[in-house]
Amino acid sequence: MAKTSKVVANERRRRTVARYAERRARLKEAVRTAATPQERDAAVRALARLPRDASPVRVRNRDQVDGRPRGYVGKVGLSRINLRTLAHRGELPGITTSSW
Repeated sequence: MAKTSKVVANERRRRTVARYAERRARLKEAVRTAATPQERDAAVRALARLPRDASPVRVRNRDQVDGRPRGYVGKVGLSRINLRTLAHRGELPGITTSSW
């Protein structure tokens, strides 16, 4: 089980990313398509003034059950440990365990 503070901080980051997504996209496009170096510099400075947590790469994928940050399987949104446990119990539709 992950610390509650880490899970809460990650959720706060998700909200921040969503809040600034449109503004970041506009500024990044302005950096790519700026006609003059001054326009590009102004866009880069404006992008740098945004909060650090507004960047999507700062959001960590975490297990939906217990918040574990490592061994995340994106297809189901669980860690490898919970994926195995729930698959053995038959609680994941479409997931079967292999046997031979």
